[in-house]
Amino acid sequence: MDHRCSAREGLSVPKIGVLFCLQNNPLFLTSTDWISHFVDLLNESKNGFLALSDFPLKLDSPIGLEVYSQKDKVWSHFQGMVTWCASATHKAGFFNLGLTFHPACQEWSIPNFQAEENNSRPLMADYEFFIRTKLLRAVPREAVCSVLNSIFRVSLQAGERLIDQGAPGDTFFIIQKGTCVVHLEKGGELVFVTRLRERDVVGEMAVLTGETRCARVTAETDMVLWGLTKERFEELSTEYPDLRVFLTELVSNRFDSSPNTADRIIGKYLVTDIIGHGGYSVVYKGRHLDLEMPVAIKMMKHDMAMDKDFIYNFRKEARTVAALNHRHIVKVYDFEERFRTLFIIMEYLEGTPLDVLLKKVGLLPVKQVLELLYPIVYGLEYAHKHGLVHLDIKPANIFLPSNDQLKILDFGLACPPGSETICGLGTPYYVSPEQIEGEVVDGRADVYSLGIMTFELLTGVLPYPVDDPSLLMEAHLTKEIPDPRYWVSDLPESLCQFIWKATQKKPKDRFQSMAEILSFLLQVSQDLGSPAPGDSRVERKMTSLFLFYQEDHRLALNALLEEFSRKVKDAGIALKAVDFKDIG
Repeated sequence: MDHRCSAREGLSVPKIGVLFCLQNNPLFLTSTDWISHFVDLLNESKNGFLALSDFPLKLDSPIGLEVYSQKDKVWSHFQGMVTWCASATHKAGFFNLGLTFHPACQEWSIPNFQAEENNSRPLMADYEFFIRTKLLRAVPREAVCSVLNSIFRVSLQAGERLIDQGAPGDTFFIIQKGTCVVHLEKGGELVFVTRLRERDVVGEMAVLTGETRCARVTAETDMVLWGLTKERFEELSTEYPDLRVFLTELVSNRFDSSPNTADRIIGKYLVTDIIGHGGYSVVYKGRHLDLEMPVAIKMMKHDMAMDKDFIYNFRKEARTVAALNHRHIVKVYDFEERFRTLFIIMEYLEGTPLDVLLKKVGLLPVKQVLELLYPIVYGLEYAHKHGLVHLDIKPANIFLPSNDQLKILDFGLACPPGSETICGLGTPYYVSPEQIEGEVVDGRADVYSLGIMTFELLTGVLPYPVDDPSLLMEAHLTKEIPDPRYWVSDLPESLCQFIWKATQKKPKDRFQSMAEILSFLLQVSQDLGSPAPGDSRVERKMTSLFLFYQEDHRLALNALLEEFSRKVKDAGIALKAVDFKDIG
């Protein structure tokens, strides 16, 4: 049955309304307490509106309605009643409300909520604040009312504590008025982290990751904030995934910009300090809690961890990466999946990244470049033979430890040979043409990046130094590599030939393997009279294990050793067993 008294005009974009009504549920049937609620207005007539609400109202219930005009940026006030209510067919859990205006309704005593500063729900002026925040810009239009109806007001006086470090992370807040300061409690001292002000978000990290609060937050001035609980956030983000993306990007940016972190337990490891940032990760210093061994812990930023394709490929490659055992590849010890992201536990290195050295000296002499290329080639050859292509070879991923044993870092973007490059494009200044075009890649993509990096090491400049990403991609695809002797006139011809061949646009025209590059470099070293370093492809280590047993344990011991032998053999480890008499 159509209850309309006059034709209604559909709205191409629903209007926002604030509905004032009596609390209407079984616990408040006789209540005279009024509440405010945001609704979508789907169509209108001269006598009323059709509203979409996430809870029903009784027929003939008195209502007040404030309607926002996006065009004029003003609110219009109406009073009336609910003339009909029905479940919304297009949105489960929502209700269509027929709202009709009546002059007699002006006599009803509807509170002036705008004057009630202690109201816990957002009102008209608050909406005008929220439309300027990233929160409402990040979620779809149909989610706006649901989000606004889920938040609650919090008022603090200057000096009051909003968040305690180590407390459960059950709510995040958006600041409407005032400022607060964030401190880190570490080593018995308070470390200043940042100051947050209007429209900033605070407390989002623990809500997203499930960790306890990682810092202390104190009101610096009197404040007004709006909170959203973790429970309600989870419900809303299930229906509106953009809300989780919004919070995820905030957390990733926070990790990227913060110079400090609280001590955190990640499985068997204690995270202590931030030691580096990357485009998709944050690197921490930490230690193994039982072995007291220093480690580096790389955390994937949460926006990357939300990418299903990235996570699928990352997990697929995890075992292969961890199995790599070469003296010139940073060792990966372990992986942890915690707090809605991934952690890679690696050996901790002290020294200098190659890009930092390059910035200090400008360019490197030919002999030093050759000395660097050999271990890189050995390491990449080993990785390629074990089924991994690096795909992000650049000076920042070459580390020079204090013991002079070069290490290749960051196989986090690595893909199996023959795969499409959905798991990472690499760094634009060094990326191969086939990566740009999304083609199948193999070890020859690393050959290209190595050629670009060699050009930079020898000349101190990049062959394609443009900053515009589209122009840079176009250069990799179409422009020939410039002659490095334009910058360094006395470069040996053989090294120029190496760069030229390594950076050919088509993979078939490049060096076809690291072994071919090694053979070429050996000839270059011979021609230049520079001794080539020995082959350092594999460094074997030995661990001793002594078992003390009595003769009647031998059968059980043999069974255990057989099982253990099978497992270590599957892992590529050689096992030698020798009997000794216990002379202790």
